[in-house]
Amino acid sequence: MSKKIFQILLVMAVFGFQQSYAQDTLSLRDAITIALQNNYDIRLVQNQVEIAKNNNNVGNAGMLPNLTGNFSKGGGRQNSVQTPATGPERKVDGARSTNMNYGVGLGWTIFDGLQMFANHDRLKALQQQGEINAKATILSTISDVVSAYYAIVRQQKLVVATDTALDISRLRVTIASNKLKIGRGSKLDVLTAQVDYNTDTTTYLQQINILRTSKITLNEIMARDLKTPFVVGNNLDIDEGLKYAELDRMTQELNPNLQSAMVSNKIAALNLKVVKGQRYPVVALNGGYEFSNSTSPTGFNQKFRANGMTYGVTANLNIFNGFLQRQNERNAKVEIQTAALTLAQTRQTVNSMLLSSFENYRTNLDLLKVETGNTELARQNLDITFEKYRLGSITPLELREAQRNSINAITRYLDARYQAKLTEISLKEISGTLNVQ
Repeated sequence: MSKKIFQILLVMAVFGFQQSYAQDTLSLRDAITIALQNNYDIRLVQNQVEIAKNNNNVGNAGMLPNLTGNFSKGGGRQNSVQTPATGPERKVDGARSTNMNYGVGLGWTIFDGLQMFANHDRLKALQQQGEINAKATILSTISDVVSAYYAIVRQQKLVVATDTALDISRLRVTIASNKLKIGRGSKLDVLTAQVDYNTDTTTYLQQINILRTSKITLNEIMARDLKTPFVVGNNLDIDEGLKYAELDRMTQELNPNLQSAMVSNKIAALNLKVVKGQRYPVVALNGGYEFSNSTSPTGFNQKFRANGMTYGVTANLNIFNGFLQRQNERNAKVEIQTAALTLAQTRQTVNSMLLSSFENYRTNLDLLKVETGNTELARQNLDITFEKYRLGSITPLELREAQRNSINAITRYLDARYQAKLTEISLKEISGTLNVQ
């Protein structure tokens, strides 16, 4: 088989693989859109954000008055004997009494050592932290989708490569069989070619299986039917223009873990304000309206009815509670120190991850350049070797070695490209800039 025929065969293999699935191609943007709509982690964290949003209100902070209504109605039936100091004894059987009360009460704390304002700020911070955690989950999900998507791209290319190798092995069996028929070959060459063909068939089937399981993984991340068939595009482009200084600047501003640690630091400071506010008096206003009506045939007043307004002001001050106030303040200060240490630790961890990923990114780009050249060399070597084998000037073992070198070069090239893409995704996730162009 000449070089031209080999190239035509390779193009047909790629084209045929793509054509068989052309109608079911899933774009990366569509995959991310589906995941953002369906992914269970995202939906769960969005529910948490909704709860934090609902909790963030002035009423929950204690700034609004409380208004309560009450109503009660009852009665009784009693047998009674009354013996007054003067006069005859009075005996009543089955005396029925009734009572009814209703009213409204208003209570409003107007000063509590500014605890209500600190609580309101804390609720805002908790909502902000929930939104940051949601962003982190979304970024992580997008990263998982992109990684899984490009794993399928890589696997599709490996399937094409192994399929092409299988075609070459099939032609080798044909050539060896034809040579044996015309007396120029041997039975050993045919058997060896058949064994190598079976080996390549096994490899091809294994690659097909890996491709199928990779699709199941992506369907799982997208939270849709695991059996949904699809193929992905063949582009595996790398953003080779990432700069560490820019990534570092964006990381300090946008990294969700850093942002969450900063908010935790703020929450700890607000908690201390709440605790300190307990040293001050609590002043509240109260008022209401009450109506009561009762009857009692055996009482001093057989009928009683009253209605009217009530009002007042209350104040209370914690003078001594067994040194719990001092203890709570000390613990709140320790929590501030803990939050500051957590922020410093998080910053160190994130910066380490960024630097390590960037070093891996640069190394993978260098490896990609090397493997790109190796792939071309291995292809040329296979073309020349196959032509010599067809002419009978080299042994089948030499052709098999060239074939292995070609497959290994393609595999290393695809691995290098995929690893470079993974480190690019990691850098963008850490810096909070991961999106789909």
